Amino acid sequence: MPIATLLLPEFEQEMAGVRRTLERIPDDKLTWKAHEKSNTIGWVASHLANIPSWVEGTMKADEWDIHPVGEEPFKSPTHDSIAGVLEYFDANVATAKSLIAATDDETFAKTWSLLIQGQPVLTSTKHGVVRSWVINHSIHHRGILTVYLRLNDIPVPGLYGPSGDE
Repeated sequence: MPIATLLLPEFEQEMAGVRRTLERIPDDKLTWKAHEKSNTIGWVASHLANIPSWVEGTMKADEWDIHPVGEEPFKSPTHDSIAGVLEYFDANVATAKSLIAATDDETFAKTWSLLIQGQPVLTSTKHGVVRSWVINHSIHHRGILTVYLRLNDIPVPGLYGPSGDE
């Protein structure tokens, strides 16, 4: 069975859970932080909306330098409203789904590297990047976001069955 056929249902399931979580954030909580060293809810939401866009960069290139020498480091685009976050997220998910579906096993097996100032900090197959740095990374930040929701008495959505709020 092709990798895309196996990967796409998992991607779709986890992105649907991310969307359900993002939908719960009220605009007036975007600047809330759990701790001075924590990111804001808005930063986590914007980061989650950006992560699916990494599929495109992974499939169309063999490396990404997130802080090229002499340039500013990459920063996730920010949004002032949850409507903006959801619009950006939905567009990124749609693009990612079509790219995953169209990618052959040979491409998924190619090597991809994350660079900082030209130096590799992570090298994996493109399949590994989608699984770890897109899907699992989204699950990680979605988990942080569910804690932020709970700390603000905002009902947490069910992700793998009903939550304590459903």
